[in-house]
Amino acid sequence: MSGIQQMLTEHIDIWTAADSSKKSGRGRASSNVGNVYGIRKLRELILELAVRGKLVPQDANDEPASELLKRIRAEKSKLIAEGKIKKDKPSAPITDLEKPFKLPEGWEWIRLNELLSKIGAGSTPLGGKQVYVDDGVPFLRSQNVWNEGVRLDDVAFIKLETHQKMLGTHVFSGDLLFNITGASIGRCAIVPDSLKTGNVSQHVTIVRPVSKEILLFLHLVLISRHVQKTVMDVQVGVSREGLSIGKLGQFIIPIPPISEQLRIVAKVDELMALCDRLEAQHTNAAEAHEKLVSHLLGTLTLSQNAEDFSANWQRIAVHFDTLFTTETSIDALKQTLLQLAVMGKLVPQDPKDEPASELLKQIQAGKAKLIADGKIKKSKPLYPVDDKEKPFSLPIGWKWIRLSEVAELITSGSRDWAQHLSVEGAKFVTMANLSRGSYNLRLENMRYVNAPKDGEGSRTKLEANDLLISITGYVGNLGRIPDGFGDAYINQHTCLLRFIPQCRNRYFPEGLRSPMASLQFNAPQRGIKNSFRLSDVDEMIIPLPPRNEQLRIVSKIDELMALCDQLKSFITEANQLQQKIADVMIEQAVA
Repeated sequence: MSGIQQMLTEHIDIWTAADSSKKSGRGRASSNVGNVYGIRKLRELILELAVRGKLVPQDANDEPASELLKRIRAEKSKLIAEGKIKKDKPSAPITDLEKPFKLPEGWEWIRLNELLSKIGAGSTPLGGKQVYVDDGVPFLRSQNVWNEGVRLDDVAFIKLETHQKMLGTHVFSGDLLFNITGASIGRCAIVPDSLKTGNVSQHVTIVRPVSKEILLFLHLVLISRHVQKTVMDVQVGVSREGLSIGKLGQFIIPIPPISEQLRIVAKVDELMALCDRLEAQHTNAAEAHEKLVSHLLGTLTLSQNAEDFSANWQRIAVHFDTLFTTETSIDALKQTLLQLAVMGKLVPQDPKDEPASELLKQIQAGKAKLIADGKIKKSKPLYPVDDKEKPFSLPIGWKWIRLSEVAELITSGSRDWAQHLSVEGAKFVTMANLSRGSYNLRLENMRYVNAPKDGEGSRTKLEANDLLISITGYVGNLGRIPDGFGDAYINQHTCLLRFIPQCRNRYFPEGLRSPMASLQFNAPQRGIKNSFRLSDVDEMIIPLPPRNEQLRIVSKIDELMALCDQLKSFITEANQLQQKIADVMIEQAVA
């Protein structure tokens, strides 16, 4: 067993420290749930050891890399003499200060340009996307270039005559494609034999080696931390999201003897396959864990009576420390608690509580007075909640209602706010300030307006305890206006829900971030796709508990959510510690 294989198997707990990063293969992206930080770092280590000459032993009988470079230079000179490629500008000698690490005997440093017969970016055909066709010559863009290979699932096509006019951007099998702009900068793919020709956009550079002998090892170098760090260090422009071809060509590349290159590539493939298996095992375990948590939590909401609920909870409580070990499982627990809250299963009922029917009478009387005083408008009559609409049974003393029955105002902003935008003034709350699964406002991107004193300036002015709901795009994002928030307004993508005074506690905001509400937000929409009408908000259904029970529910939610957050914090700290240990182990292995 090699040293790296031993490191992998002996410290499996470190490599499976949970993380949201998603990598697999030779650094390739993956959609698998449960990918891990440690394995991603281990893949980086494999590549780094490979390009430093520390992955496989050297063989004194190998022909030194200097001989390989002589052949490459001779072949390049021949191509220049035949007029097939242009002569490069002389490259500056590589100084000792440029060399990031010491190479083994028989290896050489060389500038990337000297290994290539071509390095050049593509271009966009005249007319841009308008010249794309349903079938033709593949036109490769940065989204098609991935470290594990070229992805053609969303490739664009151009006509043959367009392709022929773009001679400088033709690609062939065995070329390396390297992204030089945008978020995917540094991704590099080998063009497969199955892709006979194509073109690339201006965001992609063609890197064509003089000799295909070095293709596989050169690809490893280009996706290794050695080159990727250099890419980040030399980006240009204010956004630091661009790499010039000139600078890319001057990157220094470690070159081993050709025999060692073959051994390195074979060992990298072997070790990446080990990482794939370890990652698959972890992913399968994580998916099984997630399904188990979901099933057991589901038994709570499906409990038919108090005895059934108690038995199901005991089954969870016995294994609590093994069930709730990830952030995903804690989030699932939070959602279950909210669902239990609106089902009347989170706190016991008190027969002394005034029933919800009496509370509803008081609410209706309060609304009638506000209408009589001219403070709110009379709303259209609502049809009763049908039995088919009720997703579950309610406890005695509860009542199903429509949301507008407890609302004083349901409205949205207008499209005219852009003319009032300012660098200071009243807060302008948009969808970007709302949260998914929470009603805490996100204040980091707050905008401001100098609001008019009448018209929209009065109709959409926010008050403390107002609940905001996104009604386009991500329908159902929430935000609640706290006390002391100051003057604030909303735009047309946001619904303002102001509760009747008797209902301005936190039971309703909690209910509207529960799975019961999510099902209604995510149901097939009426009208514009991915949007909610204000009438849809009017007609949403929600359980109404007795007033005293609402307060007990909110208190219990606060208590249990605080415990969940504390548990999640412990999990995060443990994962961060594992990640730090993985980083230290890798740095020691490279040193």
